[in-house]
Amino acid sequence: MNPMNGHDIEDLRPGMQATFSKTITEADIVLFAGVSGDNNAVHTNEEFAQTTAFGGRIAHGFLTASVISAAVANRLPGPGTVYLGQQMKFCAPVRPGDTVHATVTVLSVDEARARAVLSTVCRVRETVVIEGEATVMTTSQRRRQAAAPAPTAARVAA
Repeated sequence: MNPMNGHDIEDLRPGMQATFSKTITEADIVLFAGVSGDNNAVHTNEEFAQTTAFGGRIAHGFLTASVISAAVANRLPGPGTVYLGQQMKFCAPVRPGDTVHATVTVLSVDEARARAVLSTVCRVRETVVIEGEATVMTTSQRRRQAAAPAPTAARVAA
């Protein structure tokens, strides 16, 4: 573990898994629209959204995907992890009030480069809403130890 209680690359093994869950609220959708600038009416206008194939408002895909980021940052590998890439497929809509469960699973580990590949899946109840794969860079105990200054002998004053 690193000093922030995240997993170092040396801790990771294929098959390790963690989940982070979040209920997507009306406030989340409004705030995400404001922060991102994505004011698409399918997210913000119920009357319009009822005329679409979704039959009502849906959450932004990237708002839903941010639950994956929370799983990576807070659970596995955890604090200190940096995203290098994310591939994903949006499979089903998420609606206001839905609880998204993002599960990340370690697929492979490259200790020399402090990189890991993770399967990323978001579900609402039993329905997969996003599936994909992330590449992340993690902290490394070996790198911290190599960077630490060598101990020095204390000088005794004469």
